[in-house]
Amino acid sequence: MGIVLNGGTIVTAADVYQADVRIESERIVAIGYEIKQPGDQVISVDGCFLFPGGIDPHTHFDLPVGEISTSDNFSSGTKAALLGGTTTILDFATQFKGETLKQGLDNWHAKADGKCFVDYGFHMAITDWNDQVAREMREMIQREGVTSFKLYMAYKNVLQVDDGALLQALRQAGECGALVCVHCENGDVIADLVQNARAQGKTAPKYHPLTRPAEAEEEATSRVITLARLAEAPLYVVHLTCSGALQAVIDAKLKGLEIYAETCPQYLLLDDSVYSAEGFNGAKYVISPPLRPIYHQEVLWSGLKTGVIDTVATDHCAFNYKGQKDLGLNDFSKIPSGAPGVETRMGLLYTYGVMAGKLTINEFVALTSTNAAKLFGLFPRKGTIAPGSDADIVVWDPRVSSVVTAKTLHQAVDYTPYEGFEQVGQAIRVFIRGKQVVQDGKLGVENPTGNYLFRKPFLRRKGGENV
Repeated sequence: MGIVLNGGTIVTAADVYQADVRIESERIVAIGYEIKQPGDQVISVDGCFLFPGGIDPHTHFDLPVGEISTSDNFSSGTKAALLGGTTTILDFATQFKGETLKQGLDNWHAKADGKCFVDYGFHMAITDWNDQVAREMREMIQREGVTSFKLYMAYKNVLQVDDGALLQALRQAGECGALVCVHCENGDVIADLVQNARAQGKTAPKYHPLTRPAEAEEEATSRVITLARLAEAPLYVVHLTCSGALQAVIDAKLKGLEIYAETCPQYLLLDDSVYSAEGFNGAKYVISPPLRPIYHQEVLWSGLKTGVIDTVATDHCAFNYKGQKDLGLNDFSKIPSGAPGVETRMGLLYTYGVMAGKLTINEFVALTSTNAAKLFGLFPRKGTIAPGSDADIVVWDPRVSSVVTAKTLHQAVDYTPYEGFEQVGQAIRVFIRGKQVVQDGKLGVENPTGNYLFRKPFLRRKGGENV
């Protein structure tokens, strides 16, 4: 017995068309008309779009930061993701100083196993590079299905690695079929600017963006692109925020380099004016990289439209305003850096991208699902609506409108940076591998049903071969 979604409009990265979808045994088995089989359940989705389940390739659930951890764990975070139309997340399993990659990965499996309401995979964040870690990269790919690795150019003395480690990691990844993701900010420059600001008694939240200027991101982005060229390796730039960094990516792509870029809704919709909010409210927007002056927004939208920016993720890294963010009440550098967004990503991009005429509906699907599936070894199992693909389907009703407010969201955090934003459309039904897990916009299951995703090696597109 299967399920037939009747009367909807299917949207992929390439097509928009009306047809029915038949689901059986976790997969899409047929698309067309008159495909109902005896005993099938027929669900009417008239007037709705059918999107492939959203893929958020950048989340931080249950991440320890000093003596605290992010407010969303894998249970609350993936539940919120699901209700927003995201059916797959890629989180960052982190190897801390002194650990092997396997130890770091095992720690994250323990956090996530049996707790995820969506399917999930891991990038491996490397903070302690050495010869053993280099050897482990190949084992992560072949034995664990982890085919992407992250390194930080920021957070000096905590997460930051030097250029030598970056070059070696890029070279090793290029040789063994992996994609390296990099946080691009010049950590040495930022550390100096922060120290100087504190010495002058400049401790309010408004000094956060002033000590992490766009120039620090632009320089780091250009530098890591140079390293990727020297290593003859592909590169994925995470959470790109500004015109200078985007220009570095454009220049690299024009030279034929295999460079990919990600941005986030916060950089498309918010700007640095929020840091001057009354009292301590600017702390809600302390994220890294910080929000930029408003003129960068149109540059980023243009990057999405032209395909220079490949994905829209969230960098969901939530901390409560009361009890966590206020640890930096007297020192902006001690405010935990990060903000929530996993539940609102698809709604915001649909509203302010598609409905505003800045993106086509096909580009929306590519940016929220298909491109991430292709880059991170999940396509065509994920990221599209096609026979043989997992039946991860979002039934999106464009006739529903709402206003974003923390009171009605399901993220385990006491605020949203998008408070008061209008939203057009809602994920009224969501299916994961053929099981309906959201109905009438509400969670329809009590227990997590997400599976760990063993991902394929990275597919080089501009020369080079996977090993």
